[in-house]
Amino acid sequence: MILSVCPNPSVDCTIELDSLRTGALNRIENKVITYSGKALNVAIGVARLGYDSFATGFMFDDNGKMFVHTLDDEKVKNTFVWSSGSARTNYKIVDKRSMMTEINDRGEPVSDKKQAELLSLISELSKSASVTVISGSLPSGIKADYYKKLSNCISKTSKRIIDTTGENMIEALKSGAYMVKPNIEELQNITGEHYSTIDEMIGGCRKLIEAGAENVMLSLGRKGAILTDGNSALFCKSASVAVNSTVGAGDGMVAAASVMIEQGASREEILRSAVAAGTASVTTPGTNLFYRDKYYEIYDKISVEKLF
Repeated sequence: MILSVCPNPSVDCTIELDSLRTGALNRIENKVITYSGKALNVAIGVARLGYDSFATGFMFDDNGKMFVHTLDDEKVKNTFVWSSGSARTNYKIVDKRSMMTEINDRGEPVSDKKQAELLSLISELSKSASVTVISGSLPSGIKADYYKKLSNCISKTSKRIIDTTGENMIEALKSGAYMVKPNIEELQNITGEHYSTIDEMIGGCRKLIEAGAENVMLSLGRKGAILTDGNSALFCKSASVAVNSTVGAGDGMVAAASVMIEQGASREEILRSAVAAGTASVTTPGTNLFYRDKYYEIYDKISVEKLF
């Protein structure tokens, strides 16, 4: 089983415009609403690949049932720590002539009692999980060191994958991780450095390894991804596809990598599968994840190169 922990679920509203005009009237061309959150996307991706997937985290009384319905439809087993209020709503405005603008809410506060309850739940659930993924941001008012607590409570028999940013990542790595998956911008923000070349990027990855990660999967967007443990490095180039939305591509990568790690696959297969899933994800609209047939179509087109 692969366990996905979502501390901060979100209603994602993706709005497509011909052109975003600030301070003026804009008319929506298309709108897609999904009930997700980074770790819930991972859980759905695992299930779409045909593997045993279980989701947990915080959930909210007012609109939480919609998340549960979505997970049930995707055949993802789930149980949550429920709190009063509503899950946050994130807006992603896609300007066809420019780029995507994101407006993210922080989420409802969660009590200390509920925080402790989630730690206890993860401790129990992770005993049956070969891989545990913690992904995304934290609700309003929860300090970054909660990520360290989340990581600490995972069973030692379960491989930990962390996908978060900034101080959350720094705190999580104090407990170690089997793998982390930053993109290039997130890596630069964490290390406070700018990277232009592959060698510089791998040097940045080594900083995360020194901080506690065993492996770093660095997403390079359309260019592909790097996987390194500091002593060796692999690169996989993405396939050329029509892009509908880049939202959720990183979650697709984590889902496929988790499956390959659970199966004991080689590092080459872990990276190849991750890039295939991430690339397949950008072909779907909104925050919708990849579909299995598109994943295999892209998987057959790409290969892994050993850098050193």
